[in-house]
Amino acid sequence: MDIFQAIIIGIIEGFTEFLPISSTGHMIVASEFLGISQDSVTKAYEVIIQFSAIMAVMLIYREKLTFSKVDLWTKLFVAFLPLAIVGFIFKDHIKELFNIQTVAIMFIIGGVVFLVVEYFYKPSDDIVVDVEKVSFKQALWIGFAQIFSLIPGTSRAGATIIGGLLTGLDRKSSSEFSFLLAIPVMGAVTAYDLLKHYTEFADANWTAFVIGFVTSFIVAYITVKLFLAFIQRFTFVAFGIYRIIFGVALLIII
Repeated sequence: MDIFQAIIIGIIEGFTEFLPISSTGHMIVASEFLGISQDSVTKAYEVIIQFSAIMAVMLIYREKLTFSKVDLWTKLFVAFLPLAIVGFIFKDHIKELFNIQTVAIMFIIGGVVFLVVEYFYKPSDDIVVDVEKVSFKQALWIGFAQIFSLIPGTSRAGATIIGGLLTGLDRKSSSEFSFLLAIPVMGAVTAYDLLKHYTEFADANWTAFVIGFVTSFIVAYITVKLFLAFIQRFTFVAFGIYRIIFGVALLIII
């Protein structure tokens, strides 16, 4: 992987990781078009840029990373468990789904789901507007929704945001719960991949890795900030439309 490829993939990771448009799907497609082979060195690089994206969210929500927020993090752990259990049991089967056709189909399905949910979404008086007010029951249901993100192209952020909307959270709190849930989820995935691919770091192009790390961090930080401002004024309809167009375009190309 050269520096140009590292920057492009870093931008894609930082921009798409926390948006409901599937970072994995975009990186699979981008790697295909850039001619980046999915070898062990590429996997090691993905570990690096995922970690930088996590750090961006941790910086934004640093006031919630304290012992005084134990209740919130207990709920996040409850939401994390379903994905961790199912992902560990079926990890070998999930790898077989990593192809562009699956990504395209799930982009379209996810887009339709967003449009349908937004069409019927009606805020009520008892809707949760503060992420710290999410109940354990709501956290668990969001955790079950997150399982769908194991299918490439679904989007972890998209699955958890939809889960939040369907369980009584408003757009902002469902998005923030999704961002915070990414910390244990992506932290666990990064740690697992780091242990699995640590030997590949010795042969890596560290200049490209460092540049990609910084790129992903900056883009992720800016994206989360802009996304939070966006959803306080608009709906998720635009993301649903984008997913459908992107998915259809992929099916036509392949």
